Amino acid sequence: MHPGETSKKKLSAVPDRESVGARLRELRKRQSLTLKGLSARSGVALSTLSKMELGQVSASYGKLAAVARALSVDMGELFGGAAAAEQDGPLFVRSPLASAPRYDAENYELRMLATNYPGKRMTPAYGRIEARAGDEFSDFVRHAGQEFVMVLSGSVRIQFETGDTIALKRLESAYFDSAVGHVYLRTSRQPAEVIVVMSPG
Repeated sequence: MHPGETSKKKLSAVPDRESVGARLRELRKRQSLTLKGLSARSGVALSTLSKMELGQVSASYGKLAAVARALSVDMGELFGGAAAAEQDGPLFVRSPLASAPRYDAENYELRMLATNYPGKRMTPAYGRIEARAGDEFSDFVRHAGQEFVMVLSGSVRIQFETGDTIALKRLESAYFDSAVGHVYLRTSRQPAEVIVVMSPG
C-alpha cells in the first residue's frame, strides 16, 4: 500500500455519517431510550448525540464506542454490521477495504473492517491520518480497552495526554491502554495509513 494521492483516490467512498446516525437512532428507539437517557448512560452530551443521529457531526471513535457500550451492541452494528453472535455463525468474513464503511472523524478517516462478523471481540479498522499537530484536535481521544496499531505507509507519532509519545515508521507497531487520552499525528509528508485493532474493554 502506498501513501499519497493514489490510495486516497482508491478510497473515495462517501462518508457514512448519515447512515451511522440513522442506525444509532434505530438502535436507541429499539431499546425505548430517549436521547437524554442515552446521554446519561454513555456520558456523551445530549447535543452531540442529537447531531450524531442527524448526521451533522463526525464523532470521535471514543464517542462511538461509548454509545455502543451504552446500547450493549458491537460498534460494528452502528455501521450496519451483524448483531449478537450466532451459534452457527460464519468461520470467517472477508473485508475488502474499498467497500468498508467509512467514517470521517476529527482529522482522520476510519474504515471499519469486518463489521458483518457477529459478536466480535475486537474492532479492527483502517485509518488515514491527516493531522500533524495536537492542537488540530479539540481533545484527546479516550475509550475503554486496549489498542494495537501498525503503520502501513508513512510515519506517525502517537501523543498521549501524559506527555509520552511513540514514534512509528512503516511496518512498526505499538500496543497501548486506550483509556489514556491519545491522538495520532502524521510525521510523514503524505497522510499516513494504519491498521488499528481495538478491544472493547
